[in-house]
Amino acid sequence: MEKFIVSARKYRPQAFDTVVGQEHITTTLRNAIKTGHLAHAFLFCGPRGVGKTTCARIFAKTINCQNQTAEGEACDTCSSCTSFNEGTSMNIHELDAASNNSVDDIRALVEQVRFAPQAGTYKVYIIDEVHMLSQAAFNAFLKTLEEPPSYAKFILATTEKHKILPTILSRCQIFDFKRITLQDTVDHLAGIAKKEDVRAEETGLQLIAQKSEGCMRDALSILDKIVSFTNGEVTYNNTLEHLNILDADYYFRLVDSMLEQDLAGALLLFDDINKKGFEGDSVLNGFAEFLRNLLICKDARVAGLLEVVESFRKRYADTAQKVDTGYLVSALNLLNEAEIGYRSARNKRLHVELALIKLCYLRQALQLTATGDTVDKKKVVEEARSLNFRALKGMTPEKTGKPAAAPVPRPSQEAKLVIETAPVPEAPGHPKPAPQPVAAPKPQAAAVAAAPPPPASKGRLSLDAIRQKVSADLMTNVVTDLPLDIERLQAGWKSFIEVLKEEKNPAWSSFDMAQLEVKDEASFEAIVTNNINQKFLLAERNKACSYLQQHLQNRLLQFFIVLNETETPIDLSDMPLTARDQFLKMAEQYPLVKELKDRLRLELDY
Repeated sequence: MEKFIVSARKYRPQAFDTVVGQEHITTTLRNAIKTGHLAHAFLFCGPRGVGKTTCARIFAKTINCQNQTAEGEACDTCSSCTSFNEGTSMNIHELDAASNNSVDDIRALVEQVRFAPQAGTYKVYIIDEVHMLSQAAFNAFLKTLEEPPSYAKFILATTEKHKILPTILSRCQIFDFKRITLQDTVDHLAGIAKKEDVRAEETGLQLIAQKSEGCMRDALSILDKIVSFTNGEVTYNNTLEHLNILDADYYFRLVDSMLEQDLAGALLLFDDINKKGFEGDSVLNGFAEFLRNLLICKDARVAGLLEVVESFRKRYADTAQKVDTGYLVSALNLLNEAEIGYRSARNKRLHVELALIKLCYLRQALQLTATGDTVDKKKVVEEARSLNFRALKGMTPEKTGKPAAAPVPRPSQEAKLVIETAPVPEAPGHPKPAPQPVAAPKPQAAAVAAAPPPPASKGRLSLDAIRQKVSADLMTNVVTDLPLDIERLQAGWKSFIEVLKEEKNPAWSSFDMAQLEVKDEASFEAIVTNNINQKFLLAERNKACSYLQQHLQNRLLQFFIVLNETETPIDLSDMPLTARDQFLKMAEQYPLVKELKDRLRLELDY
């Protein structure tokens, strides 16, 4: 049985023209080889699996080739190329900086650089994952990297360029590798599938390329797994099953349910998805990516950012025309918040279902109005309804034997006054309606209005009587504020201090030491002598003000905190003496002690 080799190694490019998706790099390197303008150090940086180490090996092989082609490629037939292909070349050294990142490893590398190549023209040192080197290793490598021997070439490869010291970057020619595009990945996978006699559908290969996110090594690994899983056949359905990807058809059906506000259909669809084994966070993330693709389809200028299976492009474009831009933006925001809170949710399924419920009724909650080039978002509320007034008991008409007259469409004068004076609450989300202009009264009506009001009938309450009654009630409920005086203020202040003591609040001592000074009938000052007391009073100021307003029956009462630091020097006579002061005092009383210290040349540690 032939030994199996993974596709990533079996089909690794051996020449510059076989490198996929990095034409800007390979063209530059081939031209440099043809003209002989070779730098002594190169830095290859970019995402994983895009060909950094592969290009470094091809470059090392080509510059040592004895029969280079006119295009700047290796011949693959000379002894140098043969030894390189067999892995026995002594001119190429690879170092994995992830596991050899100490100063000693770099010093050993520097020692090898001193020896010239026995065969060939150049000795090439490929240092992979160079960002893993320690700070000391980088510093030990600086001098050699700046002025190496003429036969030494260094190629550094990394996925994290920002972690490399600027002093290293300035000594290298930097080549930035880009992610491999979706179409380049599909074409390369199709070529390999043809060589391996694998039946592969283009939609399945597109799905693999989309999952690999521009990494060719990942795409080849996924292809190997699916070929083993399906026994040599790559289709759209078995690729979905193997990669555990939810079919986009579910998302299309989910959007249709939400646009129709079919909550039952959306919940049943999520239940079907849940039974297939997909977690809620993957559903939220996939649906957010789907809505992002719909948003991209709204503008033809960004159509190139849409990376989906080719057969779904038209369906994406048709669905995007049915959905408003504002709805997509609001839905993406809602899904983002739901995905952030998914991890902390105790009931994961309910958390996802709540997000679906909000999305189903999102169009009803938001009304999108386009104004020029922008989109305004407004909440939709019910139509403004007339306010129901409670009928007054005294204003009901008397019961008479005559039939009730037909209601007059024009309201009476009294009804007009009641409606105009009553405050109408403003509906949320609606501007306040403009007052309707009142038509000027006719001369006859004016004459009637100028006449004195008739006496109130037995069953009817006059408007003047209502006004007089309301005015009397207001007069009886008026609360007068008592003016502030020092005696009542000090009593209320002490009462508040007792409240603080009962609460075991340490601020009571600061309130007790404060001096009070009345400024006017509604304000006073609390004077403190240090910052600590000031901070305690500031912390309890609102509470004290509310208490004193109620206790002193003055709603306008307020007080100000004044810091008046005293300039009296602090008495330090009671403080204990330091060791130095004790010795000086002893030497002053007993001079022989100081003489003994001087004769013995003692150094005292105070």
